Amino acid sequence: MEPVEFDGILSNQHQLNPDFYDWNKVVIRYCDGASFSGDAEGEDMDGTKLFYRGLRIWEVIIDELMGIGLAEAKQALLAGCSAGGLATLLHCDNFRARFPQQVSVKCLSDAGFFLDIKDVSGERFMRSVCDGVVHLQNVQKVLPKDCLAKAKDLTECFFAAEIIKSISTPTFILNSDYDSWQIGNVLAPNGSYPGELWSSCKADIRNCSSKQIDVLHGFRKKLIHELKVAEGNSDWGLFVDSCFTHCQTPSNISWHSPISPRLGHKTIAEAVGDWYFGRNRGVKEMDCKYPCNPTCSSQLPT
Repeated sequence: MEPVEFDGILSNQHQLNPDFYDWNKVVIRYCDGASFSGDAEGEDMDGTKLFYRGLRIWEVIIDELMGIGLAEAKQALLAGCSAGGLATLLHCDNFRARFPQQVSVKCLSDAGFFLDIKDVSGERFMRSVCDGVVHLQNVQKVLPKDCLAKAKDLTECFFAAEIIKSISTPTFILNSDYDSWQIGNVLAPNGSYPGELWSSCKADIRNCSSKQIDVLHGFRKKLIHELKVAEGNSDWGLFVDSCFTHCQTPSNISWHSPISPRLGHKTIAEAVGDWYFGRNRGVKEMDCKYPCNPTCSSQLPT
């Protein structure tokens, strides 16, 4: 494994990370392909043995951390981006349950709000990908019981829109209305369009035609609709910007810098800090449509 730079929310520099610079921090390296939720074994067609143990990996790592000091924490924050953002939602209440009630425990999901939508060809590409993961890896143990009880298909319970309905722990949702990874892999995955029609647009939103921008606005509309549940929870937080980016917590540029995205005149770090420490009630910032936000820099991570 290559070393990981501790930047953004992981930085130990006060200037770059004013609220969390002096916290103890642990990164759990992503390795299982199912947001630490699978528990299955099987056999490939060529006889190769297959083992999916993401859930066990999660449990044993948290058990070990609790044994070496995490159990003494007075404050804790479970956070992750992309597949780690989804893992944060899936394991949020489990993480909370490991601490005494008087400990302040919250969760921060960055770019983990994957949408169950049709791609530009009309197919549900992301649904088919998740369907394979859900059934191959047997992720049922971490899915919301309320959803499982009523769902026709287990896979719908693996999407954030359903997961957040059952989370009782205060949670902060950080996402882009125009998430660059989802635009390239969920909305316009390779093979869903003829020739190079979407290639330039999904590489850089500034290259999109007016018709393509309209499609992206539709993506935004769906995201905002599915976030209504979070918007209605008084102890939850939201920071949904209109920047063409993905994963904003691990990067100094997007987390807290002179060129960070801003909503309500605050950087992401300031908004998350205000929410976590209760400095400001109702930290819920929702951006206007692209390209309205002048603080969206082309240097943001995509």
